[in-house]
Amino acid sequence: MLSTAADRVASASRRILVAEPSTAESTKKLQRSAAANVVCGFALAGICLLAFSLRLFSVIKYESVIHEFDPYFNYRVTQFLTKEGFYNLWNWFDDRTWYPLGRVVGGTVYPGLIWTAGIIWNVLHFFNIPIHVQEVCVFTAPLFSAFCALTTYFLAKEVRNQGAGLFAALFAASVPSYISRSVAGSYDNEGVAIFALVLVFFLYVKTINTGSLAWATANALSYFYMVASWGGYSFIINLLPIHCLACIFLGRMNSKLYVAYAPFIILGTIEAASIPVVGFNAVLMSEHFGSFLAFGVLHAAMGMLYIKHILPAKTYNAAKALALSAGVAFMAVVAVLVVGYVMASPTFGWTGRSLSLLDPTYASKYIPIIASVSEHQPPAWNSYFTDVHILVLLAPLGLIACFRPMTDASLFLILYGVTAVYFSGVMVRLMLVLAPATCCLGGIAADQILNTFCKSIGPEEGSGGWVGLIKTWMDGEEPAAQSDSVSVDSRPASSSTSSAPSGRRQKSAKNKSKEAAAKEAEASPFNAFNLFGGTRDKLPRDVGIIGALFFFGMLVFYVFHCCWVSAEMYSAPSIVLQSRSPQGGVHVFDDFREAYGWLRHNTHEEAKVASWWDYGYQTTAMANRTVIVDNNTWNNTHIATVGRAMASPEHQAWQIYRDLDVKYVLVVFGGFVGYPSDDINKFLWMVRIGGGVFPDIKEPDYLGERGYTIDDKAGKAMLDCIMYKMSYYRFAEAAQMATGRYGFDRVRNTNIGVTDVSLKYFEEVYTTEHWMVRIFEVKDQPSRDVQADTTKKAKNTLKRVSPSGKNRTPPVW
Repeated sequence: MLSTAADRVASASRRILVAEPSTAESTKKLQRSAAANVVCGFALAGICLLAFSLRLFSVIKYESVIHEFDPYFNYRVTQFLTKEGFYNLWNWFDDRTWYPLGRVVGGTVYPGLIWTAGIIWNVLHFFNIPIHVQEVCVFTAPLFSAFCALTTYFLAKEVRNQGAGLFAALFAASVPSYISRSVAGSYDNEGVAIFALVLVFFLYVKTINTGSLAWATANALSYFYMVASWGGYSFIINLLPIHCLACIFLGRMNSKLYVAYAPFIILGTIEAASIPVVGFNAVLMSEHFGSFLAFGVLHAAMGMLYIKHILPAKTYNAAKALALSAGVAFMAVVAVLVVGYVMASPTFGWTGRSLSLLDPTYASKYIPIIASVSEHQPPAWNSYFTDVHILVLLAPLGLIACFRPMTDASLFLILYGVTAVYFSGVMVRLMLVLAPATCCLGGIAADQILNTFCKSIGPEEGSGGWVGLIKTWMDGEEPAAQSDSVSVDSRPASSSTSSAPSGRRQKSAKNKSKEAAAKEAEASPFNAFNLFGGTRDKLPRDVGIIGALFFFGMLVFYVFHCCWVSAEMYSAPSIVLQSRSPQGGVHVFDDFREAYGWLRHNTHEEAKVASWWDYGYQTTAMANRTVIVDNNTWNNTHIATVGRAMASPEHQAWQIYRDLDVKYVLVVFGGFVGYPSDDINKFLWMVRIGGGVFPDIKEPDYLGERGYTIDDKAGKAMLDCIMYKMSYYRFAEAAQMATGRYGFDRVRNTNIGVTDVSLKYFEEVYTTEHWMVRIFEVKDQPSRDVQADTTKKAKNTLKRVSPSGKNRTPPVW
């Protein structure tokens, strides 16, 4: 008995002595892991700060002002929401737009952005923080760019690892493509929609990896926010079915896929239908049919799998044949019904923009109003380098890396990247959708590349890549060997007697796994890409150091490029323009706000203003006047009517404007200072859109011997139209005084064809300082003495162009 007790005490003492080092090692690993998480947290905080700061150049260089055209409508609606409340927004009928039709705002707007800014404004005022709603609108997009960087981190981490997530977050914070739509003042739907897009993808991948119904529910809620924010939700509702079908046909179907996809379709469709601007389109439009097809195929496949488990093999084969026959018959009936329903629509149940993506020539043939928008054009090849920079090189490498190992999450990222590349090549606006994909793929590639270099620099064979090397420098010890994608179990052994056999078993298992990995790498077609999972020896230390330095140099170059692009290319608001003189001075062109201010203070409150649709939102928001058309472009006939008026001779245009109850006509003209985005350069689109509805407007009539020109070789219809006359009314003398060349147009770089332009049915009432905006009043009766009126106006203009009595050259935009 005593000897037995002594043996137990000795055994317990040995277990304590063995456990103490193991416990100490485990504690040290936990400390190192906690320190690494703290460093990661600080890195993410810095990345979010970088994302927010990069987008403030517009405020620093100009002022806190809303940019572009569409954001002014969003700003106006947000003002209404903060004054009248969320409920009244749904019932708001806006009689200031699309006169005389008006617009039901609640049923025609994606309210996600407006909800977001309204909630932020209400929360700030709840805490007694007085801030104007305009400032909330200006800084909403930079704030959500930081959130987008965080969600990109979680998405890449879920697909691969923490290192890839950090790189992806860094890229997402500074990628120029996303900066273009998220600078301070860019109060457009994409400012919050890209965050919502990445959030939906992250939660979908998270659900696939965990099979949790809670994550699936959160994914459906995030999809609701995405649908409420942007029409680009159709990309999600088509990408997820593609991934679901790919998993089924590649033999990767499991219960986690079902949990991720089936609740999403049911809840997401119900939620999408509850947004008024979408409504029953969530089930009636062809854009959504693919999701229902994948939903049915998934249930059929799961049903067959269930039957296979409960029936004997012979019975299962018979049941399978019966089920397939019944399924084919059922699908044939459904296909006939769907085809009949789709064929009843002239666009086969697709929207015009969706058809433009599937057929890039569709818009130019049938819907010129879509083709006329610059952001709907295909991008130039160099815009990829400008907008994603080094990710052009890293993203393909990351795409290859996703094949090793191939998981459901990496398959989703592969499909996302491939489809985003295609759509971005069709429409430059969809470079926004491509940006998160390239950031995640580039993050995976950057992590693998840096791991390869840092393993060569590390003090121990098989050190855990760049993360392991950072841990080594943090605590001054050699990192334990670990795999890049598989975590090592660090739990201590329970006893000395079992530790030795367990160690031998672990070593044997590791050796077997290494041999299997080597065989897989040799057999893999991607074995040539050693950076992505090959089993060759590590690089020489000097090569690793040089490679790491070169790689960090590329990252620094990327950040500098992003800063320059943000400051110089994407921070200038369209409402306030800026140019530099040869001497380095800066000249500001504030003609747009000058013109809108004149309309607001010098015209009757009920006056109607006609202009091309580009300036409708700004006119309504800044001048507070009723417009005929605006940027919503929902009524092609109404826009065509305005285009017809612009392309008609003076008398006919006067009759059209009188029928529309128009009092003022606003024209944007850049020939005086060299501003190229004026109405003369857009004029052919007015002709095409007007001619699409009114056959009397024919484009060849406006073309001269050398095509589209404004000189003496221009077409007769061009020289007679009201757009030409309003743009060049009294321009020849002003150009002579300013440049010394009579009637010289700086944009077209030629002399105008008709210099003695006169107006009988319209009267010029205001021209801005740089002649960029000209406003004409529609007369009740035509003028009797046209020549005398023109001479009087010309004298006033000459005084204004050269107030000192001397010739001076105006600044060039």
